[in-house]
Amino acid sequence: MQPRFKGILFDLGNTLLYFEGAWPDVLRQADEALLTQLRTQGFTLDGTAFVQEFRARLNAYYAQREAEFVEHTTAHVLKTLLADLGYADTTPEQLRPALSALYAASQAHWLLEDDTLSTLQALQREGYKLGIISNAGDDDDVQTLVDRANMRTYFDVVLSSAACGVRKPNPRIFALALEQMRLQADETAMVGDTLGADILGAKNAGLYSIWLTRRADTPANREHQHTITPDAQISALGELPALLKN
Repeated sequence: MQPRFKGILFDLGNTLLYFEGAWPDVLRQADEALLTQLRTQGFTLDGTAFVQEFRARLNAYYAQREAEFVEHTTAHVLKTLLADLGYADTTPEQLRPALSALYAASQAHWLLEDDTLSTLQALQREGYKLGIISNAGDDDDVQTLVDRANMRTYFDVVLSSAACGVRKPNPRIFALALEQMRLQADETAMVGDTLGADILGAKNAGLYSIWLTRRADTPANREHQHTITPDAQISALGELPALLKN
């Protein structure tokens, strides 16, 4: 009997990785690192006012992207703010060191789940094509997290919303991943922790949806738990290979 699936797509945060730390403290460190790097590069900025405005614009951007499923990127927010402060026409090369400093603060707190590598190894042995689709404001951040966790070798594609401009649950991001992996939707499963992004997105795109519940007790998931129903459910990644076989 031919296996039902040829490919498996994964969410990244709270699926393959988990965050260990206090977000308010990490965000303060990130903002300070961003400011320090920009000043090092010669930008003259009022520290308190700049940080407050940057964070306010980021929060507005986060709200917008959750409503429209469009990713304008953190780089766009930073570039626009600097332009309003008199630094027009900054280049991606100028912004990258500051963005790298910003994200380095949180990257140190993203850790591998204990069963991630063993699960990926088992699926790779079974011949599945594997990919990642991550909603994120910065593609370099996603790629760095994958490399820091030594996961690159397992994946045929690592696609972020920052790289393609649309977010889960928009079916376009799933279609782009499938195209790169040369897979059809009906032969691919999506594994993730977020009902409104991973599960709804998979359903909209015609994929089989598997909800990972280990870190899924969130306000957003509680809001959708009676309206979005996954095709299957697991409490840990280690359960995935057996689920796929059955």
